[in-house]
Amino acid sequence: MKKAIAVSEYKTVSAGVTAADAMLKAADVDIVEAATVCPGKYIVIIAGELSAVAAAAEAGKTLCAEQHIGTFTLGNPHEGLFAAIYGTTEVENLRALGVLETFDVASMLVAADNAAKTADVQLIELRLARGMCGKSYLMLTGEVAAVQAAVDRAKQTAANEGMYLDSSVIARPDSKLLGSIV
Repeated sequence: MKKAIAVSEYKTVSAGVTAADAMLKAADVDIVEAATVCPGKYIVIIAGELSAVAAAAEAGKTLCAEQHIGTFTLGNPHEGLFAAIYGTTEVENLRALGVLETFDVASMLVAADNAAKTADVQLIELRLARGMCGKSYLMLTGEVAAVQAAVDRAKQTAANEGMYLDSSVIARPDSKLLGSIV
């Protein structure tokens, strides 16, 4: 399991790709995602041991300082975070469904991590800025009370940064919904 995850955001694609290369050369990290996001920015998400992630993120920031927007590092992420980012979570029973949306990637990662650590829920998906004009969302499932507690915690986390957009909890989602969201 990875011990840390970092997201760095750049103003241009060329700076983002250059920074991603510098991060990989600076420390033993893996790229979780490196891609353009709306509106024309570039994000690099890396994972690995905390010291390696911090060193790699700093290398990317230093090399591309003029184009660097920001970096956020999260230590000890919840184990379900990576499967939700990769879209590999297997959901057999969609109980209550929680959905939360933020204006950015960094606040979503923290909100999702806090949600998963708050209650007995399963992260289904984390959509990080791609195809959403820079916004991000999470979906999770579990018993109604657990989902409500997790969404409330995630909402509070994102709101503290001014990045909360919207959320909902559906107590008994229609069984056909599972096929459209997973």
